Amino acid sequence: MDRDLWSGLAVFAQIVEAGSFTKAAARMGQSPSALSHAMRSLETRLGVRLLDRTTRSLAPTTAGESLLQRLRPAMVSVDEALSTLDQARDKPAGRIRINAHRPAAVHVVLPKLAPFALSYPDVAVELVVNDGLVDITAERFDCGVRHEGELQRDMISVRISDPVPLVFVATRRYLDDHGTPQTPDDLGRHRCLCYRYTSSGTIHVWEFERGGRSLERAIPGSFVTNDVDLMRDATVAGLGIACLPLPHAQRHLAAGELVEILSGWAPTLPPNHLYYPSRRLPSAAFRAFVQAMRD
Repeated sequence: MDRDLWSGLAVFAQIVEAGSFTKAAARMGQSPSALSHAMRSLETRLGVRLLDRTTRSLAPTTAGESLLQRLRPAMVSVDEALSTLDQARDKPAGRIRINAHRPAAVHVVLPKLAPFALSYPDVAVELVVNDGLVDITAERFDCGVRHEGELQRDMISVRISDPVPLVFVATRRYLDDHGTPQTPDDLGRHRCLCYRYTSSGTIHVWEFERGGRSLERAIPGSFVTNDVDLMRDATVAGLGIACLPLPHAQRHLAAGELVEILSGWAPTLPPNHLYYPSRRLPSAAFRAFVQAMRD
């Protein structure tokens, strides 16, 4: 097949799968204008419109959808053929795309990447941070990292961290000015910093555990964000009380910038798991990456 035609068909499939030129361009490392030009060239060459485009939406035409249904099995076969070829390499090589929530990306995955890069210099890693739930198959990620209990169904999962303690924190100055809460019921009189989940749009309900007893509180947030780093920085700035993963707060606790409160009330999050679709021929690079994360 003509190389330019095959390249155009691959671009077409990526655009439809991503749902926009911008997202497809980010995946492929190209500009949206380059993909738009490739699509115009493909449609001109085939003599048929493949995409219906407006300023707000994008969808394949009837002809485009019919073409995609025939293309997908061929592209899967190509991916499998490349995976088979990868088994013959002396050294793992290629690109691994990971989608992880921020605390795991920073405190679990990133610390293991330096030794991995030394051992496998021909493997490139793309780490995308997303605190919402993502369909890693549809978004063409090789794997995701989430807490146990948040994993997609029908996935292989590998535990890559211990359980993650949470901690309630504030600055000493805030506590001097507003008092120190002694029980969860006291939080209703304080300024609390809350986290909004990106995927559902809901605000995190604070949980408490003590002596085998657990309870929940819907805390009215005086500050709400969907970024755990920003929530930590807002706490350090003295905006109020936050519930943070211990690894995110540990350095600031050690430096005296934050103080732990409600000691003994904080719950623990489940371990982080790396998860990925069942595949017949995982590449040598991916197998090495999974082993590095497991270790």
